[in-house]
Amino acid sequence: MMPKLLLQAAAVVADRRWYGSGGRRGYLPLRHPPHVAPGRFTACLLAVAAVTTTFALALTLHRPDLSAAYAASPRGGGGGGGAGYAVVINTWKRYDLLRRSVAHYSGCGGVDAVHVVWSEPQEPTEELRGSVLNCSGGGGAGVRFVINAEDSLNNRFRPIQGLTTDAVFSVDDDLIVPCSTLRFAFAVWQSAPSAMVGFVPRMHWLADPGSNAKEYRYGSWWSVWWTGTYSMVLSKASFFHRQYLDLYTNHMLPSIRDYVNENRNCEDIAMSFLVANVTGSPPIWVQGRIFEIGSSGISSLKGHDLQRSKCLNTFSAMYGHMPLVATTVKAVDSRTSWFW
Repeated sequence: MMPKLLLQAAAVVADRRWYGSGGRRGYLPLRHPPHVAPGRFTACLLAVAAVTTTFALALTLHRPDLSAAYAASPRGGGGGGGAGYAVVINTWKRYDLLRRSVAHYSGCGGVDAVHVVWSEPQEPTEELRGSVLNCSGGGGAGVRFVINAEDSLNNRFRPIQGLTTDAVFSVDDDLIVPCSTLRFAFAVWQSAPSAMVGFVPRMHWLADPGSNAKEYRYGSWWSVWWTGTYSMVLSKASFFHRQYLDLYTNHMLPSIRDYVNENRNCEDIAMSFLVANVTGSPPIWVQGRIFEIGSSGISSLKGHDLQRSKCLNTFSAMYGHMPLVATTVKAVDSRTSWFW
């Protein structure tokens, strides 16, 4: 088992202080630093090159009230599910990819169950159900369909009845993460269970750091590659605590979920906002090879980055501050690294 204190440093880099007002208690928001120095870093197991994040306490607060749900959140000590983790696959009319994904993840060690999030107008046919279940084989993890009555990207974050593990691995049907890489990422998450731990990092930037206007831009993979800095890991391949499903669906501002429905985008950014707002800490990027077996998706559409920038600005306005926290921390499995 890797040293827990070292890995927890990746998720807990900020001290958030209680305040009281009118008999209510909550967390002071943490404002994103105006500038983060660029750099690319690699080290053994966990590369902590520099967490160049400066925090300023805001004097005003307008945010969704999560204090009631906080007692049941990962940081509040709630939960206590069984060992291992659940794989939650989000799918949409790509049945061959779904079969391949289920066959792969159901055979990985540590997987307690595979849940297929189904949002299509028609329920899966018996033939499809049978072919998907047969893909899991006899000795793999159990597979079940989670049927939703409406088509919504928010469905991937709805609480799942009968979920028995604290850890959830959220993944798209067109992404394959090797079992050994998945096992390493799960170990990282176990050492920092309040954090999002994933393989696809992204960044947000101030459009004009010198301006009083807080306008943000979405930074794709190339921004992360160039600077070594990120503030999100996308839910298309990430671990998080199951309590965030309840927080997202039942406690987050409904206007955020409505925005996701209307624009058919940015549910992953909404989850990153939620986790950062609860913890005041950055996510953890795990370095590892993942394989994209599909050829199309929302991210391939024209104007995708512009739409994502609009989401950043809309959500930050709804929260009343920017909760995302930038970091340069990266978890690396030294057994697969040449230099460490």
